[in-house]
Amino acid sequence: MGLLDQFFVFHPDPWQDRDWRAQSGLPLEDVWFQAADGAKLFGWYVENPATSAVILWCHGNAGNVINRLDNLRELYRLGLSVFLFDYRGYGRSQGRPSEEGLYLDAIGAYDYLTRTRMIRPERIVIFGRSLGAAVAAEVASRKPAAGLILESPFPSIEAVGKFHYGGLPVHWLLGSDFRLIDRLPELSLPKLILHGDRDDIIPLELGRQVFEKALPPKSFYVIEGADHNNTYQVGGSSYFRQWVEFVRGVLRS
Repeated sequence: MGLLDQFFVFHPDPWQDRDWRAQSGLPLEDVWFQAADGAKLFGWYVENPATSAVILWCHGNAGNVINRLDNLRELYRLGLSVFLFDYRGYGRSQGRPSEEGLYLDAIGAYDYLTRTRMIRPERIVIFGRSLGAAVAAEVASRKPAAGLILESPFPSIEAVGKFHYGGLPVHWLLGSDFRLIDRLPELSLPKLILHGDRDDIIPLELGRQVFEKALPPKSFYVIEGADHNNTYQVGGSSYFRQWVEFVRGVLRS
């Protein structure tokens, strides 16, 4: 790990102990599972019998699962089952985050779905937002799934660093690469890529680079007026329509 990864790349929040099930109104099931290297991790499984689709959610670099409850509620309302988990060092999950560690965590989450809950791969759609897009693509490169949703993705840490620091090679000080751009040519499963056109953290141009590198079948949806952290709120019904159509399409195929 580079000297500055914990400052620039990973921003976990500690756990807050509340009755999140009651507060959210969601049937949250506490899940403890192991990463591929044995790290003890925590997540929430929300089962919805309305459809057979299960979303494996790889969140971004900040906060923890608590910060995704509003968004989780909207996905549940769409009729989706969701497994939302925290990487090592986030929330209740043990350990310290690193690039390889996050990959192992997501593989462990996938294995929990397929081995413990006995969910078939053709029912799983892997979803990654921001930093989680690279994590989701890593899982898709190692494990079968029905589809892949990437929201606010970036080609690599290097590309983001150069955007924010005038082309300076700040990535040299970091140990993390998160080179999503290298995974995309390996992935033939259907892909939906979503990006806000007012994103000043990961600009739309970086999302377009991801889309251009991706193999078909693929689609790109620009969320008008959305920045990095309010995509589902600003996007509203049109945003969620993209989700529904994509998930239905990959499950039919």
